[in-house]
Amino acid sequence: MFHTLSWVIWLIAAAVPAFALRNPFYLALLLGAAWIIYTTLGRSTPIGSSWGSFVKLGIFLFALAIPFNALSVHIGQIVLFRLPESWPIIGGVITLEAIIAGAVSGLTLLTILVVFAAFNAVVDHYQLLRATPSFLFQAGVIISIAITFVPQMVLSAREIRQAQRIRGHRFRGLRDLLPLIIPLLANSLERSIQLAETMEARGFSTAVNPPSRRHAILSQAGLLAALVAVLAGLALLAFYPQGRVWNWLLLGAGILGMVAFFGFHGRQVRRTRYRRPAWHARDTVVTIACIISVAIVVAVRLTAPETLYYSPYPPNPLLPSFNPLVGAALLLLTVPAIVAPHDAGQTASTSRPGAQDLEHAA
Repeated sequence: MFHTLSWVIWLIAAAVPAFALRNPFYLALLLGAAWIIYTTLGRSTPIGSSWGSFVKLGIFLFALAIPFNALSVHIGQIVLFRLPESWPIIGGVITLEAIIAGAVSGLTLLTILVVFAAFNAVVDHYQLLRATPSFLFQAGVIISIAITFVPQMVLSAREIRQAQRIRGHRFRGLRDLLPLIIPLLANSLERSIQLAETMEARGFSTAVNPPSRRHAILSQAGLLAALVAVLAGLALLAFYPQGRVWNWLLLGAGILGMVAFFGFHGRQVRRTRYRRPAWHARDTVVTIACIISVAIVVAVRLTAPETLYYSPYPPNPLLPSFNPLVGAALLLLTVPAIVAPHDAGQTASTSRPGAQDLEHAA
């Protein structure tokens, strides 16, 4: 339905404010945008059923962050109650400001989890594997397996639990989890063996043309030199701003060296494609909307950063500020749900390629 690259751009546009903003109004808008994307495009996908697990984890972290911050930070003017000063760490005043700050921190964690959960529910993981660059095909395989591991394990645990309930087993405590854990481990081992056999049959182990020993040593030394140049350039920019021109030249040379190494390494990989995904007009619309959203957030961060950051501690007010322009920019993240076809739910569940559509290196 949507190109994988457009979903990656959407993830970047949603993750940047999720990590950078601490204003509860903006975080609430991000949560709403991710929820709309999931309910519109991800509910009928096989991986989308793990949405509840990510949300429960986020709610648990949100609930945990409030008492943790309230009991460890004793700053604020609105005192709710006091604990004995003799108690280590938690002793002292418990303020409303500390509770609000803990809630904002927990809301940030919840937003990050929900954004990635929405992306996990709507993206095609097989196309995501095919979209990785040639020199990162091994990392792409590992990341794709890691992304699908948790949802598959959750689905397997749910199926095993239902089967045990049909047999009359009731889960009352930790001792009753053994009939769930043992089949889950056996199922995971069987799936890993099948995956290894499938990857071996599709030629993943023979995807790279091994270079000679001399070329391997030279390429590794070149990569090490490029990394040292990048680190040296960043360090000089931070601690020696007087030589800014030479520092940027050193940093640029290191980056060019890394790009050259990756290009050389990518040419050693032979890849074949069974089917190339098409780029539609709706993908262009989503990309433009995401770029505009990130550009607005970055521009406001550079010009008026105080409107994006919120702290309830004195002398700041308890009510967060709100910039309508930033709010409108975050609402642009719902564009995929607006421009998606009307049969998006059926398309998402039927258009996923099977194992025969996996990209393989031969």
